[in-house]
Amino acid sequence: MCGIAGLLPLAEPAPEALIRARLGSMLDIQAHRGPDDRGTDIREGLGLGHLRLSILDLSNAGHQPMQSPDGRYTLVFNGEIYNYLELRSELAPRKFISSSDTEVLLAAWERWGSACLDRLDGMFAFAILDRVENILWIVRDRFGVKPLYYSRLQLDGRDYLAFSSEIKGLHAAGVYPEAETRGWSSYLANGHTDHTQRTFWKDVTRVMPGELVRVDLGAGTFDVRKWYSLPDRVAQAEPDLRTDAEVQEDLREQLFASVSLRLRSDVPVGIALSGGLDSSMLYEITRRIRGDAAAVHSFTYVTGDARYDETDWVNALIGADPQRHNECKLTPEEVPAMSERMMWAEDEPFGGLPTLAISKCFAAARAQGVLVLMDGQGLDEQWAGYDYYGRAESLIAEKGGVIQGSARVGGEQGVLMPEFATQAEFSADVSEGFDPMTGVQLRDLCTHKIPRVQRFGERASMLHSIELREPFLDHRLVEFSFRQPANRKIRDGVRKWMPRRVAKSLIPSAVYDAPKRPVQTPQREWLRQELFEYARDRIEYALENGAEGWFDRKALMAEIDQYRNAGADNSFHIWQWLSLGQFLQLAKERRSLHSAYD
Repeated sequence: MCGIAGLLPLAEPAPEALIRARLGSMLDIQAHRGPDDRGTDIREGLGLGHLRLSILDLSNAGHQPMQSPDGRYTLVFNGEIYNYLELRSELAPRKFISSSDTEVLLAAWERWGSACLDRLDGMFAFAILDRVENILWIVRDRFGVKPLYYSRLQLDGRDYLAFSSEIKGLHAAGVYPEAETRGWSSYLANGHTDHTQRTFWKDVTRVMPGELVRVDLGAGTFDVRKWYSLPDRVAQAEPDLRTDAEVQEDLREQLFASVSLRLRSDVPVGIALSGGLDSSMLYEITRRIRGDAAAVHSFTYVTGDARYDETDWVNALIGADPQRHNECKLTPEEVPAMSERMMWAEDEPFGGLPTLAISKCFAAARAQGVLVLMDGQGLDEQWAGYDYYGRAESLIAEKGGVIQGSARVGGEQGVLMPEFATQAEFSADVSEGFDPMTGVQLRDLCTHKIPRVQRFGERASMLHSIELREPFLDHRLVEFSFRQPANRKIRDGVRKWMPRRVAKSLIPSAVYDAPKRPVQTPQREWLRQELFEYARDRIEYALENGAEGWFDRKALMAEIDQYRNAGADNSFHIWQWLSLGQFLQLAKERRSLHSAYD
């Protein structure tokens, strides 16, 4: 788990002094991503940089940028290749000088080129420079767990490509920090984030999940293609005709195998634990793999509000071993400062108070030396665990409209000016050609939910130099779920039916029989009470510092007052407007620093 960056001239050479200075700034601003080591490779005007959080092979042998033995390829890599030991055996008789997955990835590219990607089981974003062909390849994993952004920019009269793990790295390279109107219209009108290549910042492009970008540095041309498409895999999949019992046993084995791979680490691994079914199943699988006597460190956030905290279910799960469990409390007094800091870390709007709350767990884990946490994200999307899957047909009819699970968004009630609202964009509809439930599942996994949730968690964890792993987003598990008929997902009104059968043999009945709950905090209450003045201040800042002409101010302020006085069962629209104020403050700060980068 690391941070990567690069600055490379297009079509003509560039002075190495400029590359060195800008690349240094790009690494400086992302230093939280890699506190253990830092490296650069600047030759012939081409600059690659790396920040290392050491997880596998803690020695200097894992240093990056890493060069192939013949000098042709140079790699900077962020993430983990969980099946690196199996690939290492497959690459024999190649001699390795480290025990790192980085060296295995580099050798795999040497052996198979981009075809190696299908062999990888992991989360990754990496760049490989081919010095013979003068080609740069930049790659992102199947479900976008690890981030990667790039931009074309001009410096000193020359064209450059800059890439970075975080958007702030591109601003440090010289990209001017300015809001992208279409990205903001999509978010404020429909709640969408991370659904297209477009970001919230002008001139910043997101490498999409499962995407491979080939850059011809000499010609200055870009070729972008999908190396992995879940809808294509689902369309080609053969239905699973085995009995329920056979499928249940297979699912159980695959869950254990996926968790076991993600326990590979040379540093301590813990669990971000809620009281929900998936998180509890992850905890119990981990405990059984490690053995009853092994330490399983767990971290749960609380807010002191019994309506939302899951302490009772967590205690029912951990039973007689609470000394290894950590409760991490979020209070409303902490939110303003934490929220501003999180906007800096995320670079874009994030998921509200739950993101801040889980950040408390990451901070506690770092303080205890537990440098890797796993969580249970992904099974609900694979196995139709949310209540809205029961109305999938009506959701498909919305043609990619507002995000599922949000009753209100910031564009409702006529608060957005029509000219601004019509700039909103939707992603390509991945549901076409599938039955309604499969279509909604694919939307969640590819465009509507998982991409944004992955960003929220990844940035929050890396802010504290913590690696976050997602065992249930193993691509084999995901593809396996789409081979199953609908009645193995919802049966007799029971959602996520098949994983529940597996869970019943693993976790206590008090947890298994608990009602399905969304991940929540007292956000709507705090924004109406303790945090109302903070929210209103941020919204008013937005109206006066960059969002002029986006809103009908009178309608907006009326909505805010209505929320405070009458309440609502959803606070997402308030959070959207608050986030805009945070973002515009951040953009102003970045512009003030921009001259320092020049």
